[in-house]
Amino acid sequence: MTLRTGLLLATMTLVIGCSGAPHALPADLIETRLAAPLDAVKTALTQVLTDGGYEVDWKNDSTLETSYREEMHGPGKRLYRWRFGTIKSRVNATVKAADDQSTLLTLEVQSEGKDGIFTSWEQVPSALPQSADNQLRLIKNALQLL
Repeated sequence: MTLRTGLLLATMTLVIGCSGAPHALPADLIETRLAAPLDAVKTALTQVLTDGGYEVDWKNDSTLETSYREEMHGPGKRLYRWRFGTIKSRVNATVKAADDQSTLLTLEVQSEGKDGIFTSWEQVPSALPQSADNQLRLIKNALQLL
């Protein structure tokens, strides 16, 4: 085997080995039952997400959606994000009354990230402060359910 054939074979092996569909990340999703009335849960959910930097929009009585969280503040944020990238996240939630004193809550955090100029936004794991687990912890603290 010549050097040229060996290099070609090694390159083809590398290209074939590295190609393939990206693996889907598991959803950052929590479904739980909280021992609090529906109105109290809605108020706590709105307050926690607003304090976390999200703009909250109730689509109807049971569905909440947020815009992307403002991850950075300052005059050069667009240039910085364009050049170096960042992670952005948003939240979707559904609340339903299970009975008079408990509420069913479904909370999903969607995060996207990029790491430079020539890359596109793609799904990434949620950062710990914005994760669904942490959001649920903050909601329970606001409701004083420990």
